[in-house]
Amino acid sequence: MKNKNVTLPETDEGTILFNVPFPKNLETLKSLSPIIIKQPYHIDYIHSYGQDSPWFAALANKKLLGNKCQKCGDVFATPRLSCSECGSETDWVELPQEGRLHTFTICHFGAEAFLKETPFMLGLIEFEGVKTLLLSRVMGFDLKEPSLQWVGTKVKAKFRRNSQFKPTDVYFIPV
Repeated sequence: MKNKNVTLPETDEGTILFNVPFPKNLETLKSLSPIIIKQPYHIDYIHSYGQDSPWFAALANKKLLGNKCQKCGDVFATPRLSCSECGSETDWVELPQEGRLHTFTICHFGAEAFLKETPFMLGLIEFEGVKTLLLSRVMGFDLKEPSLQWVGTKVKAKFRRNSQFKPTDVYFIPV
């Protein structure tokens, strides 16, 4: 025998709509405005920085790290396990906190997280004796009047007071 009183339980979870407009004449359904539902989305990620963990830990402690090849001695400003020249293993080394602005771009658009901060400046920072450049935010220049004379400007690292374990925990300003 089938139970006719079976119902799906109602909860307050998810989207609940009230008073959804619906025309009496079904022929006008094609002109019905779309129903728009704004739903916040949240997800917890379990994320590992893996081989780059020391780099982010250094930023949280107001230090810049790079890697030095055990074989050829090349130093790299961006984290890597092995040398891009000879393939040998690298070791962590502390980088200087001062360098020079090698080149820059002014961003008038950006990812959603940066839209409210536009325009902003990204620069490639060059360090003495380091083979690669570090891409980072650069602040302290008048973005309304950019100048190629900024190239070569001595800059120094500044760190967020409260680390977010993101590359944006470090930025550079003119010395």
